[in-house]
Amino acid sequence: MPRALRHAAPGLAALAVLSGCAGGGAGGGAVSQANFHPQYLGIKTVLLEGDLVDFLVSMKGARDPADVEAYAQCAAAQYALIRGFGFARHVRTTVAEEGGVWRGDAVYTISAALPKGLMTIDAEVTVRDCGMQGIPTV
Repeated sequence: MPRALRHAAPGLAALAVLSGCAGGGAGGGAVSQANFHPQYLGIKTVLLEGDLVDFLVSMKGARDPADVEAYAQCAAAQYALIRGFGFARHVRTTVAEEGGVWRGDAVYTISAALPKGLMTIDAEVTVRDCGMQGIPTV
């Protein structure tokens, strides 16, 4: 596996959910890929300290928390590129759904060099994949 993809693989797993055939919806029913029409409601970034950044995302039409996590990951990858960095590392994500609106609160570190850890993403590869999946970025 190429180096960039090997390091992006954990992050791309969340994006792979978007290309699956079906997933469980919030109401317990399955939502097929053909019927998946999410509404991305926005991204807010908050610099916490140094290289630690919080991404607050919201959307409607998510099939499950993985869709919200993928949206936050796309935001983190684009943010890293905007700031001149090539990598991000996932720290934590919380997802909640209320009244059909899904909200994610995800924290990432951004860095120029590949950070230590398993949940690292190559920002360029991830942003390209987000675009192919139709997921907006920052």
